[in-house]
Amino acid sequence: MSYLDTTHDVYKEAALTPDIGLCCTTNPIWELPGLKIPRIMQEMNYGCGSTVHARDLTNNPKMLYVGVGGGMELLQFSYFNRQKGGVIGVDVVDEMLEASMTNFKTAEEQNPWFKSDFVDLKKGDALNLPVEDNTIDVAAQNCLFNIFKTEDLKKAIAEMYRVLKPHGRLVMSDPTCEQPMNDTLRNDDRLRALCLSGSLPIAEYVKMLTDAGFGTIEIRARKPYRILAPGQYPTDEIIYIESIEVAAIKDPMPEDGPCVFTGKAAIYFGEEHYFDDNKGHLLLQNQPIAICDKTAAALKDLNRPDIHISESTFHYDGGGCC
Repeated sequence: MSYLDTTHDVYKEAALTPDIGLCCTTNPIWELPGLKIPRIMQEMNYGCGSTVHARDLTNNPKMLYVGVGGGMELLQFSYFNRQKGGVIGVDVVDEMLEASMTNFKTAEEQNPWFKSDFVDLKKGDALNLPVEDNTIDVAAQNCLFNIFKTEDLKKAIAEMYRVLKPHGRLVMSDPTCEQPMNDTLRNDDRLRALCLSGSLPIAEYVKMLTDAGFGTIEIRARKPYRILAPGQYPTDEIIYIESIEVAAIKDPMPEDGPCVFTGKAAIYFGEEHYFDDNKGHLLLQNQPIAICDKTAAALKDLNRPDIHISESTFHYDGGGCC
């Protein structure tokens, strides 16, 4: 049995019997004005962050969500596109699709504005999405990509890139880990399915996205997630796992490489009213500007004593240099 078969069985079981302790359902639930999330959806919140950000969802975007869970994020996405088939939900587990459809009926009772046909549920595989090329404005996945091994992860990212329109965005939340993991952990298919042993370092995770062609990457949040402790897991050391929220944007790849925003800022504090690097970056006196890591490196190379470059906060809210 392959690791994907194990994952299928884990989430089939979670669809039939909601598991509040599975993955990271301790993540806080938030509700928008006029939006009520049914309790059953909250109990089936098998994600490690949120992929629903209002600034991504203006002007009725066509949306895709892969790995539907109990339907909570599909309901949240529908809030921003109240049209028949405005949101596509894809899952390979029949029982999860059936559970989501049942949960949508409950959501209709609690949300007068919502109709189940706002969501088009499709049986499909993240490695071969049943969606046409260049048709999606916002695609999302939550705690799914970390399950895939390297070659399958490349395929899953390439599929998301394929279906997105130019300048469309892939919004994700996944566990990450900066420490090496032993082979026993890495090869434990159930721990991988539970979103633990497939966690990658952030730099490797980002490189997988840029290698697929995404020209802009935004790291929007970085939070504590899990501890793998000796005696509880097959490890001789404490392993600290975090979760990150990331947006990968299908912008053209710049000639000098991708723009990766990790929460750095530049502050010019010289005597002039502004500093212009003649590369499209205007720094007003004592006004911080968000910059990508590439711009941060270029400004540091200038060795100017009147420009401060902050460290990465791994929290980027937009309005950056590129």
